[in-house]
Amino acid sequence: MKDDKRLKRKVRNSYLISTLSMALVLFLLGSVGYLMLAAMKVADTLQGSIVVMVELKEHYTPEQRDAVAAYLAEEPLASDIRFVSKGEKADDEAFRRLFESSFEEVLGENPLLDSYEVTLTAVSAVEGEVERVLTNIEQLAGVDRATYPAQMAERLHRTVGKIRFVLLLFGGALLIISLILLNNTVRLAIYSKRYIINTMKLVGATKWFIMRPFLWSSISQGISSGLLAALLFGAALYGLNEAVPELATLAELEKVAVLVGGMVALGVVLSLLFTTFAVNKFVNMKSNKIYLY
Repeated sequence: MKDDKRLKRKVRNSYLISTLSMALVLFLLGSVGYLMLAAMKVADTLQGSIVVMVELKEHYTPEQRDAVAAYLAEEPLASDIRFVSKGEKADDEAFRRLFESSFEEVLGENPLLDSYEVTLTAVSAVEGEVERVLTNIEQLAGVDRATYPAQMAERLHRTVGKIRFVLLLFGGALLIISLILLNNTVRLAIYSKRYIINTMKLVGATKWFIMRPFLWSSISQGISSGLLAALLFGAALYGLNEAVPELATLAELEKVAVLVGGMVALGVVLSLLFTTFAVNKFVNMKSNKIYLY
């Protein structure tokens, strides 16, 4: 009687420990996934902060200005378009501080040109895309020239590319480590029941009959660990947003929902997959090898 209770307690403790271990691994994967998504969003924002200055000719017609505005509005690479008159440029305080006196008094007129400030999307990182847009814009009637900070943009794209590579490398390494840990956790849980599997084989149980309870248990364990990981992730995300409100803008509801659902689904799939491999190994193992394993 005492042996039965001790055995049940060991089985229950083994189940709880393996479930908790899976939940912690899934929580870690979800957290890293969220941080990677947030970092990617920041990278896209940085790459989308490059501004192209489209300066119009001094004597342009309203029709030419409207044609330029229509072309820019249809350009897929443009995310935001803003018209800035030369008078607005001259009234800018930062620009005025560059001169000790009003330059109109020296030159007799405002030498600046009306222009469009075009903010580019993250697609501007594609090599040759910005140059294509500039070439097409400069061919429009009424356009004097189109310029953008090429060196700064090149350095920015190169830096963002390195950051993305490091994040993907780190995420891939963590995923591999997590899979190994989950596999070992499941294998150890099945290993403790190898004698039960062997006994069922000796009394003539079929392979599916032996595997079925383990598979159902793995599904429930995967759901439990996934839900626990989702709760931990939600609590951590709430606490992080309370401590650093700026991160709230990165916590898009759709992405968070996908991560939570992914943790539950990943818990079920991995638990079922690793359990299948582990149980199949002991089912196919010869009885005399069970005691030597």
